[in-house]
Amino acid sequence: MTNSLDDFSDILSLDENLAAHTWLKIGGKAERFYTPTSRDQLVALVRCCVANSVPVKVLGGGSNLLVADAGVSGAVIKLADPLLNKVTVNGNIVAAEGGALLSHVVSESVRANLAGLENLVGIPGTIGAAVAGNSGGRHGDIGEFVRSVEVMTHTGEVVERRNDELTFAYRTSSITDLVVLSVTLELRPDESNDLTTRMKKIWIMKRATQPMADQSAGCIFRNPRGLSAGALIEQCGLKDLSVGKARISDRHANFVVTEPGACSGEVQSLVDKVKAAVAEKFGVDLQLEIRQW
Repeated sequence: MTNSLDDFSDILSLDENLAAHTWLKIGGKAERFYTPTSRDQLVALVRCCVANSVPVKVLGGGSNLLVADAGVSGAVIKLADPLLNKVTVNGNIVAAEGGALLSHVVSESVRANLAGLENLVGIPGTIGAAVAGNSGGRHGDIGEFVRSVEVMTHTGEVVERRNDELTFAYRTSSITDLVVLSVTLELRPDESNDLTTRMKKIWIMKRATQPMADQSAGCIFRNPRGLSAGALIEQCGLKDLSVGKARISDRHANFVVTEPGACSGEVQSLVDKVKAAVAEKFGVDLQLEIRQW
């Protein structure tokens, strides 16, 4: 094992602009930005950072993330193609490396006539993030199909989690490790035409009700139990509310969209205004669904 971060200089960028790596296109710089090219290099890098007391954050698709304008100290490790992007299907078992795009895993499953993941069409990000956050919608969540998850812990140890080590709830799971290296999913066979029809219906509905063409990070808030965060925000009259170059979507009130030149502080201000309004009108404390760095 290498103990010097100098050994990773060929995959290092200093003061990398993180806005270029997130869907909201906002946020400050990463002090040290690494792009490993292999799983072994990724593991070695994390262990080296741990040995040298360098804080580590791992960046996947950047879809569900709000990066502060001040940026990120320590190391940001980017799971960039082709690192951890392999998807294989064997019978009704789908094995996907953690950096594979969820959309790719969905399409490969449907192509193999396997049902379950077609409900997740249109959700951005990687399969690793989707499993850790138990992504889903009104038609179901991904957690019900997960059989095992291989992770790297915050100390750089590689372990497999399965059975009672895996628990899933609404937009959360027991997986709090640094990196999801791979996921095994058990799906069920179905008719190709039925799968395609269901997927198209869900996709059309999402396009009609969500700002798919705008710069956004997906849903900002989790739905409170039995309620819709978007409906609560809309009933507060906050659709199209803006702060600077960030605004609440006029298509779906649980989405924040940004324009070029927007900053993280503007999104945070919108979040604070929405939380305060919903708390005052309904007595509901909205919880963020996006992650914050």
